[in-house]
Amino acid sequence: MPVDHYENFPVASLLLPKALRAPIAAIYQFARAADDLADEGDASTDERLHALADFDAALDRIEANAPHAADEHPLFQRLAPVIWQHRLPYACFHDLLDAFAQDVRQKRYADYPQLLDYCRRSANPVGRLVLRLCGTPTAAADLQSDAICSALQLINFWQDVAVDWQKARVYLPQEDLQRFGVAEDDIAAARVTPKWRDLLGFQVERTRALMMSGAPLTHSLPGRLGWEIRLTVQGGLRILEKIEQADYDVFRRRPTLGVLDWCIMARRALTM
Repeated sequence: MPVDHYENFPVASLLLPKALRAPIAAIYQFARAADDLADEGDASTDERLHALADFDAALDRIEANAPHAADEHPLFQRLAPVIWQHRLPYACFHDLLDAFAQDVRQKRYADYPQLLDYCRRSANPVGRLVLRLCGTPTAAADLQSDAICSALQLINFWQDVAVDWQKARVYLPQEDLQRFGVAEDDIAAARVTPKWRDLLGFQVERTRALMMSGAPLTHSLPGRLGWEIRLTVQGGLRILEKIEQADYDVFRRRPTLGVLDWCIMARRALTM
């Protein structure tokens, strides 16, 4: 379970109920395609924002014109019947697009609440959509799902500090950089100093606590989906452990999951 890009939610895993695999894959394809519009290739800022606006307009046409999307891109032809059949909220899809557009325009975050607001739109909608696919959307479940999805997004940021720097992005809150005495020059030079370790250690602990606050959701989800989310939670927690094991040097030892990690995750999932 790579915690990377828009692979921070289950995609057609064999653990998923068969009826959910195609709908979840359609949502994933939408999120991944839109994320790529914001991130990949050499398009200009205006071109990226225009392409994302086209996605927004396609959603509006689907909402207005019924579940048939014959005039739309194949991606939307697959997505439209999923939205209509499961009565998925369009706001979730628009929030994702809004977050991707923000990624094009905004490269720094002042503080943790501002970063969580980004996660609210870039990650949390996916969890809420999955809950509605499986028919268990309660207020408590939404909040627990939000915690898991935001934590996964943050974990992606902490493991990809160097990758994001190459895109001129720093997701570490500016307030925290100042508090711990870490400069952006330290990130550029990949300096793993005691101050850097304190900074990233603080982010790891805060993110672990956020993930654990959402973990009870796994016990309220039906059958195989519950097991899928248990593994997702354990995958995120394992990445945090590997950041710690690397002594917070994510510049030279980007944490990834191997076969042994999967065995550890599976054992821990059984005892959650």
